[in-house]
Amino acid sequence: MNYYSSEMLGFAAGIVTTLALLPQALKIFTTRKTRDISLLWAVSMNVGIVIWLCYGLAKDDLPMIAANSVSLALLFVILLFKLRYR
Repeated sequence: MNYYSSEMLGFAAGIVTTLALLPQALKIFTTRKTRDISLLWAVSMNVGIVIWLCYGLAKDDLPMIAANSVSLALLFVILLFKLRYR
């Protein structure tokens, strides 16, 4: 696989996995209900994404940096809502 193809594959994977968080964040925002969201899940996902972001920065991997930056923002919002609306 050439460099361009692998970069596009990375961006595609990042877009799909990042956008998967958006419906959950929007649902929490509109309903203000987080009962079914595990606090341990929210915390561990934020920590894991921070680690993936650091790894992407260390590798200078733009798709990984972009996807994990947006994912971290969405997951942080979910965590804040979880803490606020419990």
